[in-house]
Amino acid sequence: MDSGRNDSVDITPSVSSEISPAQQVPADIADKLREIGRVIETPRTAELYVSLHQREPYTGIKAERDIQYGVNERNRLDVFTPEDPSNPRPVLIFIHGGGFTGGDKRAPGSPFYDNVMLWAVKNGFIGVNATYRLAPEFRWPTGPEDLASVVSWVTSNIASYGGNPAGVYLMGTSAGAVHVASFLSHPEFHGSGDDGLAGAILVSGLYDLSNMPAAESLSVYFGEDTANYAARSSLAGLLETTTPLLIVSSELDPPIFEQQFDLLRNNLRDTQRGYVRAVVLPQHSHTSPVCAINTADSSLTSEILSFTATATYLPLA
Repeated sequence: MDSGRNDSVDITPSVSSEISPAQQVPADIADKLREIGRVIETPRTAELYVSLHQREPYTGIKAERDIQYGVNERNRLDVFTPEDPSNPRPVLIFIHGGGFTGGDKRAPGSPFYDNVMLWAVKNGFIGVNATYRLAPEFRWPTGPEDLASVVSWVTSNIASYGGNPAGVYLMGTSAGAVHVASFLSHPEFHGSGDDGLAGAILVSGLYDLSNMPAAESLSVYFGEDTANYAARSSLAGLLETTTPLLIVSSELDPPIFEQQFDLLRNNLRDTQRGYVRAVVLPQHSHTSPVCAINTADSSLTSEILSFTATATYLPLA
């Protein structure tokens, strides 16, 4: 790990977050994450956090599950709201990871990723948790196509749940972050050319496929012909979008994710575009930041709250 990297880098002025030790990774979990190392160990990592989370039923929160937003059986989303919503709330859409071939918005008996939705509602949002079609049956560009359908469903329907369709934030982690970045960076998926988002949060994504070693995990979704990878990457489009961005990496991310974070951050800095905040989370791994949401560890969630508050009111360049 490069000791010269900052924990938090503002590309344009933003609200900085001061996190106390009590709000960071618990010491026992931090030790175990470091033992696991800079690899993706989702089940092992998730198990470290299971006991810290609520289980159903959730007091004061309503969850409407498995709403169809498209024709495929995986085109499903959950909407989490307070029991008595008042003023229209901003909306946080969460897109899970899974290496393009796996994952879901929720696994029976698991607190993930209801934990993201519970935190969202407790912090003033309407929560939307969506899943999408998977490779190898469904390849590029099904990810951004499904996200376009999710965003369209939300903007058309969320007002009836107490949400503000003009205040939608789209968040993805790992493969989910790749799909969010693809949606943002390729205007053909917006329909009108405007993605309609108040902001986007990219947690440990991949942005320049042509700047990576060949890997089966990429070809299973993006195809075997690497000549297409530059056009299917999101880097160039992210440098053009005016959607406010929060980009996140973790100290214990696998090196390729660290390299992709640095590549995107440095290119965004050079473009002098709209509002962007770039953050490296100390002690966290590839999977742990999302597992920690809705616990005392606010390493990621404090950044999300600062970002959504600032992105809402800061005019774009």
